[in-house]
Amino acid sequence: MEALFVNQYSISGGLKLSPNLTASSFPSQPHLIIRLRLRPAPKSSISVIQNQQNQFLETQKPLSSDSADESYGEVDKIIGSRAVEGGTGMQYLIQWKDGHAPSWVSSDSIAKDVVAEYDSPWWTAAKKADDAALRELLEAEDDRDVDAVDSDGRTALLFVAGLGSEPCVRLLAEAGADLDHRDNVGGLAALHMAAGYVRPGVVKLLVELGADPEVEDDRGRKPLDLAKEVLSTTPKGNPVQFARRLGLESVIRELEGAVFEYAEVHQLLEKRGKGDAVEYLVKWKDGGDNEWVNARFIGEDLVRDFEAGLEYAVAEGVMGKRVGDDRKMEYLVKWTDIDEATWEPEENVDPDLIKEFEDKGSSTGTGVPNVG
Repeated sequence: MEALFVNQYSISGGLKLSPNLTASSFPSQPHLIIRLRLRPAPKSSISVIQNQQNQFLETQKPLSSDSADESYGEVDKIIGSRAVEGGTGMQYLIQWKDGHAPSWVSSDSIAKDVVAEYDSPWWTAAKKADDAALRELLEAEDDRDVDAVDSDGRTALLFVAGLGSEPCVRLLAEAGADLDHRDNVGGLAALHMAAGYVRPGVVKLLVELGADPEVEDDRGRKPLDLAKEVLSTTPKGNPVQFARRLGLESVIRELEGAVFEYAEVHQLLEKRGKGDAVEYLVKWKDGGDNEWVNARFIGEDLVRDFEAGLEYAVAEGVMGKRVGDDRKMEYLVKWTDIDEATWEPEENVDPDLIKEFEDKGSSTGTGVPNVG
């Protein structure tokens, strides 16, 4: 069975995304259609072949064998799988009928019906987001790769993330799935899929599980960039699109929270937008690139200072302290970009610098006594 999205990039067996994916590529209401594909009954004798007419695999060197070239007979069954490095293909662990030790063989050297018999249940479960079926397959007594890839380098996690299945995402993550795996048709990761298909619950879960919120696709877009791009192309004022816009805004909030949660703001440089869409251009203390950040993720004191037109400077250290006219503590601050030290109220001075000064426990030599 193959699940197909009804849109310009039909999911031929899954979420097939164009390398030139744009925000308009994501359908506003992805409908699933189940199509049955009948396969011929499996042959009674299944062989690893290069020519479909042959009954035996030609002499070859096993991909993971330390022994010399050997000839192998008929296949009993596939008992394991693993993705080729880079997600460009698959290899399968073959159990042979003639008693030879199991060996790894490239999918190109295995009859398609043999591979289909092993793989079809996995991809069907992934494309239907069937967590029970996935769990059963993962618990089976074989060496199945949870990061198995299809012809486009997509893993089961990418499918279930796009379909919005939190149980499946959690199950695959617990089985060791690579949360940041990128496909080979656009460099999309599970977070891109969840963001583009408006799955805020999956976005939140992936971030909690440790997915990188700043993973980039082949066009350099992070999941947050993609979500904003999709939102910008979703019509406003259309009741049909209202829930979609709310979902995208929820996705954006989750991703912004993940990206900016631990970053420390040095200075606000510019402002744009209105209402809930107000953003500030942030200069980070760690020297990272300036970024536009929604106001809700910035400290209220920084926003107030920016709106009041206050300027920022970088303090080098505290040189002294005194009690001001209003009976509040003031500190003499030496600046990195200002020649003269200035007296500043305590609330304007970095607490770490004050602590460093207090720990020294001595006067700065300015003629102003330290007041305990």
